[in-house]
Amino acid sequence: MQLDLNLLTTLDALLDEQSVTGAAERLHLSEPAVSRTLGRIRKATGDPILVRSGRTMRPTPRALEMHEEVRSLVLRARAVLAPETRLDIADLERTFTIRSHDALTSALAPALVEHVSSVAPGIRFRFLGEVPLDTTDLARGLIDLEIGSAASGPGDIAFDHVADDRLVGLARRGNPMLDADIDLDAYVSVPHVIVSRRGRFEDSVDTALAAAHRRRRVVASLVSTAGALEIVRDTDAVVTVPSAIAGRLIADGALRGFALPVDLPTVPIVLAWPKRFSSDLAHGWLRQLVRDAVLAVVDGRSDGVR
Repeated sequence: MQLDLNLLTTLDALLDEQSVTGAAERLHLSEPAVSRTLGRIRKATGDPILVRSGRTMRPTPRALEMHEEVRSLVLRARAVLAPETRLDIADLERTFTIRSHDALTSALAPALVEHVSSVAPGIRFRFLGEVPLDTTDLARGLIDLEIGSAASGPGDIAFDHVADDRLVGLARRGNPMLDADIDLDAYVSVPHVIVSRRGRFEDSVDTALAAAHRRRRVVASLVSTAGALEIVRDTDAVVTVPSAIAGRLIADGALRGFALPVDLPTVPIVLAWPKRFSSDLAHGWLRQLVRDAVLAVVDGRSDGVR
């Protein structure tokens, strides 16, 4: 039998008030509507529930027996259906999966882990790198949060454009190109490596160079910044990276940053997540935490570019 849960709410009011009139006033319904619902309750339970005794109505033994259970069910249903209003982050136990470029993960992960270790020890992070092909992992909820550069997509994905960053170049300290001003001719005369999750050999730098009637020589395309930096450290090749992470990459002194001799658009930093997570308080806490971490990296950067 399919049972309308509204019957429980009306039954709870009837047992409390022991009056159709009182129950109707409590529920803001008409007396005929409550009377009809009482008829449905009697049919469903096979019990009169309330019987007239003189000028009042009295609950049957079955009604008295079920009163506490009905009240408990109503309260539990209200708790389940009520909006979530409080988050006890200290007691939360949950694993959040975050996907982003490896260099950005390296910049953000230490701060995120350090923060939650003190305020939310039950939270774990799973950091995943970008994948070569587009997937439905985010829409399916397999990824809690993705940090990328796309600010639009399917309707079931929500976006937050957090910041914009500029691109800079990195070269090994001692690269002959760094001995003089870096103009277009000097820039295109050295080999280049590209970081591309799809393995491409061209990006926005090549578009800008083409507009200036120049072309560079790309000798390698790698999916990770770490791999590209190994080439840059050991050769005269250069690589282009977001300014926000350049400071961390040159901290060991082996690399130097330089301003690119081409005008490039800024790179958006965008958070993306399944829309159905938007009202989840814990996920909202995660988004704010990551947002703050991104802004700290972008605003506090020291990219070494002169």
